[in-house]
Amino acid sequence: MEIDEIDTLRRNSAAWRLLRADNAALILYFLGKAFTEQNLRSIAAPDLASQLDGELAAINERAGEVLYPRPAKAYLEDWARPDAGWLRKFYPPGSDEPHFDATPAVEKALTWVRSLPSRSFVGTESRLNIVFDLLRQLAFGTETDPEARLEELYRRRAEIDAEISRVLAGDIPIMDSAAQRDRYQQLTITARGLLADFREVEANFRALDRDLREKVALWQGSKGALLDDVLGSRSAITDSDQGRSFHAFYDFLLSAQRQSELAELLQRVHQLETIDDPDPRLRRIHHHWLDAGERTQATVRLLSEQLRKFLDDQVWLENRRVMDVLHSIEARALALRDLPADTFVMEIDAAAPVINLPMERPLYRPGNRAVLDSSVPEGPDDEQVDVSALFEQVYVDPGRLRAAVVRALRHETHVELPDVIAEQPLEQGLAELVTYLTLTDPSFDTVFDEGHQQHITWLDNDGRSRRVHLPRVIFTRAAAGQVNVA
Repeated sequence: MEIDEIDTLRRNSAAWRLLRADNAALILYFLGKAFTEQNLRSIAAPDLASQLDGELAAINERAGEVLYPRPAKAYLEDWARPDAGWLRKFYPPGSDEPHFDATPAVEKALTWVRSLPSRSFVGTESRLNIVFDLLRQLAFGTETDPEARLEELYRRRAEIDAEISRVLAGDIPIMDSAAQRDRYQQLTITARGLLADFREVEANFRALDRDLREKVALWQGSKGALLDDVLGSRSAITDSDQGRSFHAFYDFLLSAQRQSELAELLQRVHQLETIDDPDPRLRRIHHHWLDAGERTQATVRLLSEQLRKFLDDQVWLENRRVMDVLHSIEARALALRDLPADTFVMEIDAAAPVINLPMERPLYRPGNRAVLDSSVPEGPDDEQVDVSALFEQVYVDPGRLRAAVVRALRHETHVELPDVIAEQPLEQGLAELVTYLTLTDPSFDTVFDEGHQQHITWLDNDGRSRRVHLPRVIFTRAAAGQVNVA
């Protein structure tokens, strides 16, 4: 990171402000205990104030002096101020009592503080295995060569077969206690991190909902423009890497099979004797994940409800405007009904005349006459004139081609040109094919689809194969209308 970025975070980050606060120890201890450790996302203000009041009394009593003299409600209000940003104060739907929730800044600060104490055991093997697994997924998950993918699958199958053979032979490797504690430590860190991520995703969607309400309150344009703006902003979060990852994780977690498997694995892990200090939250971590995901989805539903409310209000306002205009017309008509008929005089501007000045017209110009010479030049008596070109002219009868199209449409609403030619092959080559493209008849219409290509093949008089590429040509019955060529 650059020094400017770090300085910006120092001045604007709520988590950094929390770590620099005078009461940072109290804030982290109480909010972590009240919210993160119990995975609570909403606590009523009186209940939270009562909990804090009890904690303050206990702390002051242990210290033998009044370390925190202010009432609990005053502390909560200070922590919820916009310039602090450690508590979110809100009113749930259907409730007139304020509630509080910890912000993602508290989760980030707690995560950093929990990492500060020295640990008697620091596992590294499990993280190294995770690195290797992620590298394999990235390397082979993006591999497009089938041979490389098959080689990796064969390698994994060989490893599984070798392990099966060892187990059948009685060689069952057991993970030692150090490896068990290492993996359990990594499991705890990852599981807690997921809950913190859920809180941050929920905060992002909540910020979008707040922006939407501000736009609706101040919007002066059309409904379509607002919907385009709002849905574009929502798609920006939903289609982002964070949004796609969240939805993929939530869909994966909603599987009943996955939930059952996860609950069984957690139960078996916590029965291990080497796990002497199990994390109490980890036993029900999958329920906490589902609860946090549902709260995030509920925030997304608020967007749809707000859009629906806005549309209903706009429709009501527009209908009211129409009724006001109709009532004004009726009132005006009633006020004028007793006036004589000649009072109502309407004037309209006459159509503008079209002026053609005589001198604007061009003068007559006679055309050039072609001089025809019909005389036959004299030549030797035995000279032969080649008249074969007169008999090599090709005439294509369009009536025969129209009849072929009509026959093809007897049992179909539309037929393509290659089907017609299959029933009646080309006899005059390219000239006959071009004539098909110019056919007109009251009984059918010709549709040209430029988006698709057709290939037509025929044999010429010398027995050679000819092939032409042209746009898709469809003949349709006139009564059936146009065919959908998409």
